[in-house]
Parts: sequence; structure tokens; C-alpha cells
Amino acid sequence: MSRQLKTYVSPEDYLARERMAEFKSEYFDGEIVAFAGASREHNLIVVNIARELSSQLMGKPCEVYSAEMRVKAGRGYVYPDVVAVCGERAFANDIFDVLLNPTLLVEVLSESTEFYDRNIKSNYFRTLEPLSEYLFVSQSEYHVEQYTRQSDGRWLITDLRSLDETVDLSPIGCKLSLRQIYDRVDLSEA
Repeated sequence: MSRQLKTYVSPEDYLARERMAEFKSEYFDGEIVAFAGASREHNLIVVNIARELSSQLMGKPCEVYSAEMRVKAGRGYVYPDVVAVCGERAFANDIFDVLLNPTLLVEVLSESTEFYDRNIKSNYFRTLEPLSEYLFVSQSEYHVEQYTRQSDGRWLITDLRSLDETVDLSPIGCKLSLRQIYDRVDLSEA
């Protein structure tokens, strides 16, 4: 049995390649991870969350980005589905395409990405000092997991499974009902 060797890619080479690439990829410890396409449900959920957050944050010192904003997390670069940053924004360079200080990250989970998002990306998320909260949002059932950093550095998990429940995003002063998150999403099609 042969074993395929992985080629190390430096962070600088990754960023140079990524800025010219036709398709996005993420980067972890010298490895490039290709992105898969997103389903209709995934896209609707991302747009719903970004729309609601943008609306609630209008006039406040916050910005909301969808899946095109790269975030540096530990020794990796990721593209969360939705990112919010409040206060002064910090970028890795003068191209303003690598955010260093997100306040909130959101990942919409699919069958093909759930393991990766939960076990790889979330480990990097927790290393981000300015990060206050991150959400895992299922695209196959009404289910949101909210991870909130506590003052002692531990993470509190809140599990929401009803369309009548609301995610309280107090660090950015927003609330998202599951009904808003799943607006026009027919889970019978998922």
C-alpha cells in the first residue's frame, strides 16, 4: 500500500495562490483544503442570517460579511459562512481581505462539512481572542448550537431546536429567531 505525501504550503504561498484562484480553499498547518459547493438550503440560511444581522447592526460600529471574507484563525485561514466584527476592525494587510478580530462566526453545517467544521475549524475558532461567539446552524433540521465565551475563557453551549426559540447574541446586541434563520427553507427538501 502506498502512502501519498502531503506537500507543505507556506501561509504566504497559500495567500498568493488564493488571491488568484477561481475557487476558494481554506488553509490549515501547511495544507490547503478545497471548498465544496453549497446547497439551496445552505445559501438561504446564510443569506437569512447575514440579512438579519446587517439590519440589526445598521448604524452601529459593526460590519457583517458573508462567505467571501477570509479570517486568520491560529495557523489557518478560513471562510466562515457569516462573520460579524464590532468596533475597530483589524486586518492582516492593506488588501483588507484577511480579518483578524471577528466578534461572531457562523458555520452552516452540511453532511459533507460537519466533521470538518466541528473538529478542525472550531478548534481554530476558539484560539481567536476577540471572538465572543460562534454558531453552528444545521441545514437538515431546525437546530442551532451557540458557543459563547465566558469571562473565565470557557465556552458555554446553548442548544436551540424550535422555530419559536431565539438566539441572543448579546456581544453584538442582536437576536436571531430560528424562524428568521430558516425563513423559506423547506427541510423536507434537504
